[in-house]
Amino acid sequence: MPSAPSVLDLFCELASISSPPGEERPVADRVVAYLTELGLEVDEDDCGPSISSTMGNLLCRLGPTVEGGTPVFLCAHLDTVPPSGPIEPVVEDGVVRNTAGTILGADDKSAVAVMLESARRIVQEDLPHAGLELVFTPKEEVGLIGVGAFDHTRLAAKLGYVYDQAAPIGEIILGAPSAVWIEATFHGRAAHAGMYPEEGRSAIAAAARAIADMRLGRIDDETTANVGVINGGTARNIVPEHCWFRAEARSHDEEKLADLVREMTETMAFAATLEECEVETTIDRSYRSYRFRKTDPVVRLAAAALERTGHAPTYALSGGGADANVFNERGLACLNLANGMTDIHTPNEHITVADLDTMVDVTLALLDEARTFTA
Repeated sequence: MPSAPSVLDLFCELASISSPPGEERPVADRVVAYLTELGLEVDEDDCGPSISSTMGNLLCRLGPTVEGGTPVFLCAHLDTVPPSGPIEPVVEDGVVRNTAGTILGADDKSAVAVMLESARRIVQEDLPHAGLELVFTPKEEVGLIGVGAFDHTRLAAKLGYVYDQAAPIGEIILGAPSAVWIEATFHGRAAHAGMYPEEGRSAIAAAARAIADMRLGRIDDETTANVGVINGGTARNIVPEHCWFRAEARSHDEEKLADLVREMTETMAFAATLEECEVETTIDRSYRSYRFRKTDPVVRLAAAALERTGHAPTYALSGGGADANVFNERGLACLNLANGMTDIHTPNEHITVADLDTMVDVTLALLDEARTFTA
């Protein structure tokens, strides 16, 4: 077998392959080819067409080489937020950046590269382990859709990790929020804006009033809300008959989340009434919160691996969701570990070469600790 690329070279190769949500096939093919070259089998489920993706979830198993211990699964998503241009990774002073003025894709291809390099080390160096399963998902960035379609009962491991937190290595995410998506459509009455404006009822004015009156941003240390997309009207000289916007609310506290969603929808309804319009709202649960204690097995195992590689564990809560939310909702203990990526979803996104190498060390330490770990 030809020499494998380093984790740095592999990451740069993966990052340069555009894979916005639903268009992950090219990077999925590279992942499958890499694992196949290691002599491993990769199974792809058939969820792709049903979730409007060019790939299904990928699952690769490395059977245990020792008795006892705790098998582990690792998960990373292959999609990125849509890039606004080409991705041309370069290394400058030990830092990987994109020179083309858009995202780098460290979220989450840095984790993908680390998982693949760790698998290579295990296979080629015959490293003992209690069992490892690798899961690669599509469409994480648009609501954890790929993992939502994954049959978690196929996993032998009941304990797993994602590396999907933009923070220094060593940070352990003990909890993530629930999220609710809201779409509001305002219906007004069209009229000529110059000749008969009194006859019109502006759906844009109603939507704008609702947004202005809603509490948005950071509500408290557990709760946030946002209006992210708005669209309406047909022409400059027509009172707009229709306007819609998409909003979200998140909280670590289910009661707070329910109260906030109710408050937002009531604000929309009141604004529509004031502008003599009507509003329709659609509310969808995106994902559910989870919370770990420092004494939970999945946390203790991660802390031991981090300490072994010279990183003092720190603990935090996240304001964002990850594939871990879905696994935890389904009864599998899945922890999110920070992997050093910085300024994700922006043209300034970057990650250091040292952090890529370190996360391979953390992964191998995690699997070595799991070899003798009892959950």
